[in-house]
Amino acid sequence: MALKKFLDLGSPPPFRDAVTAVGGMLSRSWLEWFARLVSTLASIPNVVNGTVLEDQGASISATDFSGAFIPAGLYRASYRIRVSRAAGVSSSLTVTLAWTGDGVAQSFTGAALTGNTTATYQQGTVILRSDADALVTFAVTYGSVGAPTMQYEIDVFLEKLRG
Repeated sequence: MALKKFLDLGSPPPFRDAVTAVGGMLSRSWLEWFARLVSTLASIPNVVNGTVLEDQGASISATDFSGAFIPAGLYRASYRIRVSRAAGVSSSLTVTLAWTGDGVAQSFTGAALTGNTTATYQQGTVILRSDADALVTFAVTYGSVGAPTMQYEIDVFLEKLRG
């Protein structure tokens, strides 16, 4: 029953009803239950694509992480970035997510991440409405002063919420 809280199907499967009706067809109660199941499963967010990068030591130009041209719809783009090796003096990281919605280029830029320790991290989530056949991209602006140079890791994911 733990699954029920994630998949609210209303009523449980009609186990006491016959599976088939006269003529061998699926009974009405089972047909209705399966229709709700399909609708519920279609509404659950699913990961479209993601990127996991480690030991990065430079800026990353706009990079597609949608995996391909995606259909129009509502998406959730999430990222996590962490300093994995501190710079000798100081460092800075800035993450930008970009997409096209309603024919307009749009973007979100996180605050500059300037803590220069391996405990320095940031995460962010953006709900976006993307046009059909548009790319969703991420970019990282990097700065490091002193030896050793700063290194970082970044994870970015795109989930489809609704078509």
